[in-house]
Amino acid sequence: MNNRVFITGIGAITPIGIGRERLWRGALEGKRGVRNLDRFDASPFRSKVAGQVDDFDPAAFLERRALHRSERFAQFSLAAARLAFEDASFVPNGDDGDFGVWVGSALGGAAYGETQNRNFIDRGIKAIHPMLALSVFPAAACCNIAITFGIHGPTVSNSNSCAAGAVAIGDAFRAVRSGYCRRALAGGVEIPLTPLIFGAFDVIKSMSQRNSDPSSASRPFDADRDGFVMAEAACLMLLEREEDVVARGAVPYAEISGFGLTNDGQHMAAPREDGREAKRAMQIAMADASVEPAQIDHINAHGSSTPLNDPTESRAIRDVFGSDADRIIVSGIKGMMGHALGATGSVEAALCALGLRESVVVPTVNLETPAEGCDLRYSPAVPTPLRQKAVLSNSFGFGGLNAALVFKAA
Repeated sequence: MNNRVFITGIGAITPIGIGRERLWRGALEGKRGVRNLDRFDASPFRSKVAGQVDDFDPAAFLERRALHRSERFAQFSLAAARLAFEDASFVPNGDDGDFGVWVGSALGGAAYGETQNRNFIDRGIKAIHPMLALSVFPAAACCNIAITFGIHGPTVSNSNSCAAGAVAIGDAFRAVRSGYCRRALAGGVEIPLTPLIFGAFDVIKSMSQRNSDPSSASRPFDADRDGFVMAEAACLMLLEREEDVVARGAVPYAEISGFGLTNDGQHMAAPREDGREAKRAMQIAMADASVEPAQIDHINAHGSSTPLNDPTESRAIRDVFGSDADRIIVSGIKGMMGHALGATGSVEAALCALGLRESVVVPTVNLETPAEGCDLRYSPAVPTPLRQKAVLSNSFGFGGLNAALVFKAA
């Protein structure tokens, strides 16, 4: 089988907006969602800024019993799922064996494990929450969704670092396209803002130290960038095959048409300097989508605001697209919300889909002077009207992971 696969619902929880409408409005406004970190005492760390979601109320999405039996990772997952279903005007039937769930997360429920470990150290084993064992494994996200909404098809988690959300979408896309399942919920969830997790990245000096000006700390492709800004987020999307989209009378945002995944096979933290495998991921995704470089109108870049990634990605894009790289507009959203690790790729995918439907490319904020080696045509700090037929989105991660997705106008 070779079903066409469409995005019909978007559920997002991000530092720049909760829900599809607020996410899109925040992105078009170039909203800066990075500010001083206040979830814990950040004074011991070099970096003291983060992309926090401060207006999330789990009680608005979960029933009382579920609220008391869950922690933030599960709550973000369930809320994003509910928002996606509502956005798609889709109601799960409560006994669906042909419905799959794919969720990516670099860390899963590790943050909750950290807080419970502090309870254990301070007060002993009796202070541990009974739900700890059922909350920390990454598949808690997809399993909680399946249990809550009565989904009985494949439920799959991956922990492919900062590419996890994109990989989940790509795997779900292939499952629906092949007929392995009829529809799927896919994306990423990340809750990393705890002292140990934050400190682990601070120790390796990978995060921005622009503490005096938090809103401009994340600077994709800018000459003054000094590291990424950690954030939390969740974004899940409903994927449906064409037959069901038509039967429901749904209005899709975009079509998913290609997925590529490679590994540098070289270093756990640094990308290959020549960008060879990032290049190959893009080429595989385009071949999978049956599109040529000349047909791509917009590239959503990984654009992590790190010294090594940004020029490497720029080089890989130039190698893939040649002279077309001067024509294609490149955007990077991490200047607005920071980098939510495994969830970011799914937020970016959602914005690509929305941009396709609305014929707009979102701003790239905090990019004032492109760095050496970052010589692409970046979107300005305001929305760019652009009718797009095909869009490429990149997600790269620790461990040498390179994921690329291709979306087409629906």
